Amino acid sequence: MSTDTKERPGESSPGAADADARPADADEPSRTEPTPAEPAGDRPQDAWAARRDLWDHTPRAMGFGDGARINGGVLGGINHGIGGGVFHGAVHVGATHVHYRLGGRANASSGEVPAATLSTVAESFADPGRAFAELLDQLRGERVLVLEGPQSAGRRTAALMLLHRLGAAPVHVIARDTSFGELVPERESEPSGGGRGYLLCDPITEAQRPLREADLLALRDRLTDQDAYAVITVGLKAHMEDVEACGWQPPPPSDVLHAHVRALLGRPDAAEVLALPLVTEFLSREHQPRETAEFAAVLVRYLAGETEHQHVEGFSLLKLEEQVREWFEEDDAALHLREKAFLIALAAFDEGPYALTAEVSDGLYAHLQRTADSKLQAAVPVFGTHIAKRIRLARAHRYEDEEPTEWGPVLQTKAAYRDKRAAFVLLREVWTGHPSARPALVRWLQDLSKDGRPLVRTRAASTAAVLALTDLPSAMALVIEPWASSALFGPRNVAVNALALAHSIGTPNVPRILDSWCDATTPHLRWVAIRTHGLIGPERPVETLAALRAAARHEEHDAASVPDDRPDEGATGLATVLAESVELLLLSSAQDEVLAELIRTLHHGRHAFDLAVGGFLGACRRAGNDEPDGRPLLLDRYAQPTHLGNAAAHLTELWRRALGDRIYRGKALEVLGRWVLSADHDMQTEHCLALLLPALAEGGQEWRRIDHLLRTVPGEDPTSPPAVAERLRAALARL
Repeated sequence: MSTDTKERPGESSPGAADADARPADADEPSRTEPTPAEPAGDRPQDAWAARRDLWDHTPRAMGFGDGARINGGVLGGINHGIGGGVFHGAVHVGATHVHYRLGGRANASSGEVPAATLSTVAESFADPGRAFAELLDQLRGERVLVLEGPQSAGRRTAALMLLHRLGAAPVHVIARDTSFGELVPERESEPSGGGRGYLLCDPITEAQRPLREADLLALRDRLTDQDAYAVITVGLKAHMEDVEACGWQPPPPSDVLHAHVRALLGRPDAAEVLALPLVTEFLSREHQPRETAEFAAVLVRYLAGETEHQHVEGFSLLKLEEQVREWFEEDDAALHLREKAFLIALAAFDEGPYALTAEVSDGLYAHLQRTADSKLQAAVPVFGTHIAKRIRLARAHRYEDEEPTEWGPVLQTKAAYRDKRAAFVLLREVWTGHPSARPALVRWLQDLSKDGRPLVRTRAASTAAVLALTDLPSAMALVIEPWASSALFGPRNVAVNALALAHSIGTPNVPRILDSWCDATTPHLRWVAIRTHGLIGPERPVETLAALRAAARHEEHDAASVPDDRPDEGATGLATVLAESVELLLLSSAQDEVLAELIRTLHHGRHAFDLAVGGFLGACRRAGNDEPDGRPLLLDRYAQPTHLGNAAAHLTELWRRALGDRIYRGKALEVLGRWVLSADHDMQTEHCLALLLPALAEGGQEWRRIDHLLRTVPGEDPTSPPAVAERLRAALARL
């Protein structure tokens, strides 16, 4: 699909504003022969195909397309003043779990949960039903249960309720650094009235100190002897040996919210509250139980008039930001650097194939390792990461969907964050909250921009676009300008996509950057500006065509100043790129305005004439679904009702000017012949041509030229023209 080539690793780009900020440890390969992954030639990708790749592979959350634009406030408007129903004191009670401070003594190992606290938690507990009952039966029979799940999934609350339902009293929470042999103390001389309950949350486990089956068996014997029960909660990355943990699946957020609102309001039914638009919006984000319970407290305060509407509205995004910060504030023991790299890669490749995301995340992991310790050789484990656990840890989901390729759509296993805002929030946090990661991230994006797969290159561009929205000067200097200044077409096309996407999500000043580059003396920057104008120009077609005319004047001047035997390699192809940008504008939602402006452009000199006619003929070549004999996209406009403006008259005038120019006449007749062949397969195309051709044959010479075309255009049988040609000649003869 694309013939973009890859920039040599380590190649410097002169366009960045801050060269010292670029990674300096990239190896510099030999310049005499290409690297193994580098194509032998470097050719620009056709603008139409490049736009198709961009539309196919841009994250859907960006909404990029003809006329699509995301409100730049998608990451803004955040209120950071909400406590979310958290109470402080000796016992810190969240909505779905309880933290116990065990005092200042180093040897303190447990704390007793007050019975009143357990009763309060029970009142707002959303019972998952059969799944919870099965866990309860297993705990009753085995005495000890290992409950596995991600953070904030309500594991602690579930464990407390399992012990509470069994009548275990009192319930003791054990310090997580307690050894398994000391988890349950020796039998007391005066036993309590009922079987005790023990809760150990996220015990410290290591590869050399895993939770073993033998530990559980010894613990079960001691629990049986004391008629007690224990629940151990573990995260998805806990080290265990021959232990079968029970996976914890929290109830739906709507059930959690209903249970907490019902308990807080003190009435049995809260259905009318769940129907509020604020609530349905929150529930659509699939928040974790802890966050949902905190939202219930904020919501009840809002209903009581104790807090503002924007506090409730911004709560969901606030919790998402807190989760992202928590991921990257964790040390490597809690969340390994490789998993942090995967979280970043998933943000860049959200809704992309899982295998590809995992592949490129390992490349980022190697770069991050090098940043953390340049003397340590980067090493990526080949095996050991369970897909399901990794996806759950990222609060993402897997699904099957089709992925566009140059051979047609193929079914892929994809991965995406459950909250579509997560990718934006995460990339912003990494870029601005952790600047030490920038060198590795920049090197990684450079690698992605040289990849042979359109999806990978497009995601490099979309990631750079988010960075530009977050911090335009740094993203331009470190990422986009080096791409734009490259002598190779591949990185320049990635810069085009990055700027177009940055503009589409609300990054300011992109048109100003492009206008200044159109007047730049550097042909590479002009190339990027021209291409990008073709993508974002429908928003302001008049100004865009003025900028393209200015670039065309530069091209005409450069061509005149360079000797014929010494072509300027940097400027080569700018005339073609100019025409291709006009082509994209013509086939956009601003088509009527573009047609009218092209008629005026015809009279601005030869360079402007070439710009208008070259772009027009390029647009005439494009057909629906890119089928060779498909209906011409531009011809459809000719048969539209007259109330749509002067589009038909403008199309006719452009055709006349193309057919009347000796340089473009041959190309124009070739394109017109393609339209005739398309009419042989489509009655609508024939109808449009039957109206257009007589309008073009306004004089004897023009009539003879079109008649000759119809008599000689080759059909499926090369010896005779297609049947439609005779019908069109009959319409022409009636003049």
